[in-house]
This record gives sequence, C-alpha cells and structure tokens, in this order.
Amino acid sequence: MLIGEVARRSGVSARMLRHYEALGLVRPTGRTGSGYREYSGADIRRIFHVESLRSLGLSLREVGRALDDPGFDPSALVDDLARRTRERIAAEEELLVRLRRIGAAEPGDWEDVLQVVALLQDLGSESAGKRQRAALSSVGELPVPVEALVEAVLRETDTNVAGALRWALARSGAGASALLAEGLGAPVAEVRARAVRSIAEMPGAEATALLRQALTHSDAAVRRYAALALGARGVAEAVPTLVDMVVEEANDVDAADALSALAGDAELADRIATRLVERLAHDTLGPSGRRRLAQALAGIPGETTSRALAELSRDEDRGVALTATYVLALRDTR
Repeated sequence: MLIGEVARRSGVSARMLRHYEALGLVRPTGRTGSGYREYSGADIRRIFHVESLRSLGLSLREVGRALDDPGFDPSALVDDLARRTRERIAAEEELLVRLRRIGAAEPGDWEDVLQVVALLQDLGSESAGKRQRAALSSVGELPVPVEALVEAVLRETDTNVAGALRWALARSGAGASALLAEGLGAPVAEVRARAVRSIAEMPGAEATALLRQALTHSDAAVRRYAALALGARGVAEAVPTLVDMVVEEANDVDAADALSALAGDAELADRIATRLVERLAHDTLGPSGRRRLAQALAGIPGETTSRALAELSRDEDRGVALTATYVLALRDTR
C-alpha cells in the first residue's frame, strides 16, 4: 500500500509518516519499481500502535522504546504519565478559574484585566500586607469576584487580613453567603470557623437563615459563634445555645451579653430567665456554673430573675451567694 493510501486510511498525514520513518518508528518494508514507499500490513499495524501510544501522552521517543525494547516495563511510565496528566489538569483548572473570575469582573479593557489579575495575585501573596491591601481595594469600580474573596477568607490565617476580607465580602453583594455556606461543611475545623465568622458579618435575611441552620451544626464552635451572631440580630432561637455557653463556660461573658440584649423584649426576657433557672435546678451544676448563671441573670429583668437571685444569695457556696447578693443590690439600685 502506497503512502497516500496509508495516510487516507490511517488518518496519519503523509508528512507525519515520513517523520516516523526518519525517526525509525515505522519504516516501510518495500519499494515499488518506481521507488515509492510501500507499506505492508505489519507496517500499518505498527502505525496504529504508534498512534495508540501517542494518545496516552507518550513522546515519540517513549513510543519507540515501548515498541522496540523487549525489557521495557510500562508500569513506571504509565504512573508517571498519570502524574503528569493530573498536574496538567490541575494547572488547566486553575487557569479556568482565573479566567472565569476575570470575566466575572466584566473588564472594559485590558487595563481592567491587568488590574483584576494584579488583585487576584496579591490575594494569594505570601505578604500579609499585600493580601490586606488587595482585600481593601477589592471593593471598587472593578470589584474582585466574590468567589476569589470567599476562597481567600476561608484560607486566611492572619487576623487583620481576615477582617479586611470579611469587610469586603459584606459589601460584595449577592452570592457570598451561599458560597460561604459551603465552608461550613469543610473537613477542617479552622475553615468552618472562618466560614461562620464571615457569614456573621454578612447583612441580610440569607445570612441570618444560614446562621439559624448553623445552630444545629455538629461542630460546637460553629453553633456557638452562630448563636452569638444571632443574639446580636435579635433572633430568639439563639437562646438555648447561649444558655449552654454560659453553663459550659464557652465565651460565657459574650453569651451573657447576648442574652441581656435579647432580654430587651419583655416576653423573651421571661423565657430567658426561665431557661436559666431551669439550668440552676440541675444537681450536677457546680458552684462555678451557678456563679456564671447568677452573673448572666444580672442582665435579665423580671420577677423570675429576682426570685432566682434571692435563692442564690443563700447558696451554700460563699462565692455564689456573694455574687447573687451583689447582683440583687445592683438591681435594687436601678
């Protein structure tokens, strides 16, 4: 079979077939009387073998070794090809993400493109100062896409930079809360904590709804931070978790402040007082727990609170009794 017919049937161009011959990969076994290359059936099968191996990502040199070296072990090469392919896919996916984010910024010209690229690079810089400046600059005429800000805040370890990123996210508009919600399911506790803290600073009903859902999260740290944020938003569902925080001495001062703020509603104040008193009735609660509950009751108005404090002022533990007595005196002064 002549080279033109081989090229037509195999899909490999005549030029490439000549290249294969020059490299010694596929040599036609015959020549016509006129000197034209003539390929046998075995030659054509070898062409298809070459193409099959090339389709796996092998170089022409590696193809030659695979076909001609009887001792050639493909396992190591296949593993190396798999590794190189994963690296190439990761690089392509990273490029795709970068291009998508640049497109989301809707640049008007190449200057805008360069500005977005510079901000994205600075968000990933090793310098905390550069990351912070990028976060503060991301809210402007050409904002950084919210996906990039969310990714940055979930990995940020510097306190100041994280605060700047949360500030930028709070001003980024729709979409940030839903993306941050994915961080609540992260396998790393630090990432979950960053996600809930960022959601807590997002305005609007969507963020509040996510914080409500977080009250049932399996991670206690997420539940507690959500409760503090909801308490600041006046959401009554946070009360049980806030009371637990007082009892468990987990940010108990902040939890007591949140309960005090919620108690501005007279009806809710009575519910809070009742729940705190219920926890006082537990036999397993030690003196330190009773003292914290007495301190928390200081910010809760109503007769239920007054009766509970009066009883605590007679507590067998002197520290608890003194705390309750002091709180009662403050209430009488007010």
